[in-house]
Amino acid sequence: MLSVFVPTASSLKKFDNVEADALPPNAIWIDMKSPSPGEDKAVEKLVGIEIPTREDMQEIEISSRLYVENGARYMTATLMCAADSQAPRTTPVTFILTDHRLVTVRYDEPKPFALIAAKLARSCSPSITGDGVLLELLDGVIDRCADILERAGADVDAVSSQIFEPSAERGHARTYSQILLTIGKKGDLTSKVRESLVSIGRLISFVTVETDAGRWSKEQKAQFKTLQRDVSSLTDHASYLSNKITFVLDAMLGVVNLEQNNIIKLFSVMAVVLMPPTLIASIYGMNFKVMPELEHPWGYPSALIAMLVAAIGPYLFFKWKRWL
Repeated sequence: MLSVFVPTASSLKKFDNVEADALPPNAIWIDMKSPSPGEDKAVEKLVGIEIPTREDMQEIEISSRLYVENGARYMTATLMCAADSQAPRTTPVTFILTDHRLVTVRYDEPKPFALIAAKLARSCSPSITGDGVLLELLDGVIDRCADILERAGADVDAVSSQIFEPSAERGHARTYSQILLTIGKKGDLTSKVRESLVSIGRLISFVTVETDAGRWSKEQKAQFKTLQRDVSSLTDHASYLSNKITFVLDAMLGVVNLEQNNIIKLFSVMAVVLMPPTLIASIYGMNFKVMPELEHPWGYPSALIAMLVAAIGPYLFFKWKRWL
C-alpha cells in the first residue's frame, strides 16, 4: 500500500492507496507499507532508486543497514510495534533519503508513523522537505521509546513493592507466577526498546556524518544533536531498567526459595514432632499377653496423655530454639 504526502500552504496532504502509475511528482514523503512488486517499480521509476526487499531489511550487518547508493542514503532501523499489547514486537523500517524526498519502507504499523502523519496533516512549514519529515519521524520514534520505558519502569516499581512490602501476600503460587510473568514481559520489552534505541542512534550518527555538510540547516543540526542526546540518555535508562529487572527477578526467586524452605522445614518439624507419639502408639499396639498397663484402669488415658506430651514437648523445644 502506498501513502503519498504532498505539501500545501500549511500542511502535508495525505493520499492513501495511491495507484502505482499515478504518483504525484511533487510528493516529498512516500510511505510504502508491505509494497507490491508493481508499487516498488513505480517508486523506483519516480525517485530513481532501488527499493530494498524485506529480506534485505532484515540483515543485521551495519553495512547492509546504513549505506549510500546512487546518491541516496539507505537507513534501516528497528522500531517497536504493539508495545501496549500482550505481544510487543520489533520490525525493521527503511528510510531512504534522496534529494528533497523521503521514502519509508515498512511491513508493520509502528505507532509514530500514524502520529507524525496526523501532526503534519494539521500543521507544518510550507517549505518542509523529506529531511524535515525524517527529523519529525525520528523525534516521534524516540518519544515513543521514552513513553514505553516510563511505563515499564512504573510496572517494575509496582512489582518490586509487591515483593518487598511487609504486608505482601506470601505463599500463593498463582501470585508468584503472575509476578514472574510480569517481570519476564517487562524484561523482554525493555530489551526490545534498547535494541530499537541502539539502531536509531546508529542511524542518526550515519545521517549526520555521511551527509554533505551543506544539506542541513543550523536548526536541523541542533535538532540532530538533541536527538543524539535523547537516544544516549534513554539507552542508559534502558540499561539501568534492565539491571533493575534482573535484581527484582533475583529477589523474587529468592522469596520463592525461602517459601519453599519454610514449607520443607514445616514438614520436617512435623515429622520429628510426631515421632515420639508414633513410638508410644507402636509400643501399645504390640500383641503381648503380659503388659503392665493392659490391666490398669487408667492405662488407655495414660497412653493418650503420654502421646500428647511427647508431641508438645518437641514443638516447644523447637520454638525455644527459634527453629520455627
